[in-house]
Amino acid sequence: MRYYELDTPALLIDRKIMMDNLSSMQKYADKYKVNLRPHTKTHKAPSLAKLQEEIGAKGITVAKVGEAEVMAKNGLKNIFIANEIVGKSKIERIRTLSETIDISFGIDSVYQVNEIEEVFEDAEKKAQVLVEIEVGEERSGVIGESDFRTLLEAVKSCKNVELKGIFSHDGHSYKAESVEQCKLYYIESVKRTLRFAEIAEEMDLKPKVVSIGSTPPFMFKFDIPEGITEIRPGTYIFMDSAQANAIGMYDRCAASVLTTIISKPTKERVITDVGAKGITAQTRNKGLTATKGLGRIKEFEDVHITGVFDEHAIIYNEDFSSQVNVGDKVQIIPNHICPVVNLHEKAYLISEGEVMEELLIECRGKLQ
Repeated sequence: MRYYELDTPALLIDRKIMMDNLSSMQKYADKYKVNLRPHTKTHKAPSLAKLQEEIGAKGITVAKVGEAEVMAKNGLKNIFIANEIVGKSKIERIRTLSETIDISFGIDSVYQVNEIEEVFEDAEKKAQVLVEIEVGEERSGVIGESDFRTLLEAVKSCKNVELKGIFSHDGHSYKAESVEQCKLYYIESVKRTLRFAEIAEEMDLKPKVVSIGSTPPFMFKFDIPEGITEIRPGTYIFMDSAQANAIGMYDRCAASVLTTIISKPTKERVITDVGAKGITAQTRNKGLTATKGLGRIKEFEDVHITGVFDEHAIIYNEDFSSQVNVGDKVQIIPNHICPVVNLHEKAYLISEGEVMEELLIECRGKLQ
């Protein structure tokens, strides 16, 4: 079947572009002799996680316990949950997973350590935790060195919790106004991460893993300094409009949403059959990754989604309208691919216009 024969909306993945993206990032990690642990929240598909490991990844990253459970059920054996886990029910699920796979997860407070210590009482293996370091994104993670020392003392006092390492996420790099600023954010984040690794070593808790993540710096191939053991990019597998804007090219965008033009009410207004429930209403509004509209029409230069309803995309562009008819199909390159994938039950792997395979998005909706 040709891809344009598919019913719409449909999530398309260009296999060649995806494989080129995977190969490029693996070579980058290999060059600096660090492990690649891709964040699978981008694709949410065990089949693609396995492919990443076949190419050379040393395990995978997920965001939620539910994602870890699905990945483990499908044969993935080395999983890191890059998120703080709070709540005994979730920790109990991690304990169950630890009986059959290598699993680690994030912490940034003594409260979490105490919960984990209690739940892992009499477990066959100690809980493997990584402390998150806040490096400028202004999200979760330890900020003060004194708080970090207090947290490590709490871990040292436990018999059921073991420090595996530390991790950070320089998500603020998405807002960098230039490549130079992105590099500055990256360097500052890495230095701060390594400083906390030094503190841990001073306290006789040398991290086995020092993990950093966020796709933009790795797309620019910035140097990875000694002391970093692992990188966790996610979006690189598919890319999107935001990432394409940062690197100045759309050729590496593997994912798109195929949509049908269902109405042309005026000479400039075009309506397609995918809305916020299929492409989201997300934008990036600052820096290199800033996007126009709510998605870019792949086949046309500088045509973007103007707005969305739940099930409709609205395009105001008279020139575009004059070139398309009701029933035509076009592809949208989303602004942010990660939440878009989570809206679809399956994706279609295509090669040279042919549909090669259906990929189930098995971690879709695993929010707990």
